[in-house]
This record gives sequence, C-alpha cells and structure tokens, in this order.
Amino acid sequence: MADSNYPLPSFHFTVDLGGTVINCSEISGLDIEVDVIEYRNGASPAPYTKQKMSGLRKSSDVSVKKGIFASDKQFYTWFNEVKMNTPSRKDVTISLLDEENNPVMTWKLLNAWPKKITSPNLKSDSSEVAIESIDISHEGLTIE
Repeated sequence: MADSNYPLPSFHFTVDLGGTVINCSEISGLDIEVDVIEYRNGASPAPYTKQKMSGLRKSSDVSVKKGIFASDKQFYTWFNEVKMNTPSRKDVTISLLDEENNPVMTWKLLNAWPKKITSPNLKSDSSEVAIESIDISHEGLTIE
C-alpha cells in the first residue's frame, strides 16, 4: 500500500485501450476544465461588474507515446478502424500504480478514438529509441 506521506512517482502506470494493456513511455493531456460564463445582471446594484458562473466541462485530447517494437502495429490497427463519421470508440483507462502494482488513481477516457498518429523522426546518426505517439479524442474524462 502506498505511503500517504510521500507523493507517488509518475513513472509507474498502465494504459488499457479497451481491454488491451499497452506499454508506453509517456502520457500527456489529462486535463479537465470548466468554461466560465460571464453574465451581467441588468438589475445588479454593483455597477460595471459581471457575475461568473460555471459552464460546460471540457477536457483536452490525450497523447500517448510509446517505443516501436517489431510487429507491433496496435496504434495503426485502431487508427485504421476509423471510417467517415464512425470511429472505433473504446474506453481507455490510465492507472497510476503504487509499489505493489495497485491502482491509486485512475483516469477514464469515455468513448475515445484515435485522432492522429505521429511517427518517429528517423536519423541515421542517432541511437535514440524510435518513439511513436497517438492523440486520442474523447467525450469525457473521469477521475476515480
């Protein structure tokens, strides 16, 4: 069990793409935001001020990066399932794990589908690992 006196490291996590666990090196874009609606009440006694109210919730696209392995075409298989106006939607689960591999915090992307794949830059004078990324669009992010 995680020690509540210390923050968890960000390197120990899993990603489940609709039932298939993938290994990846980086995830970004797990953001949630609420739109601000400014409203000016005509009968307000405070002159020249606006009220601020909460509006719709929104979240950004999520980017998942992973190293390329021989015969691993998982991102491309999912991306090729996207047809005009009918993407292959999956629920994506991202879990931050403690030392004993138990999920401590979980993010769920609802009705997610691949929006963009970025292939690695290939350089003949480099010895870096080939990293590909996929941008995932979704209809809601929940945190458990």
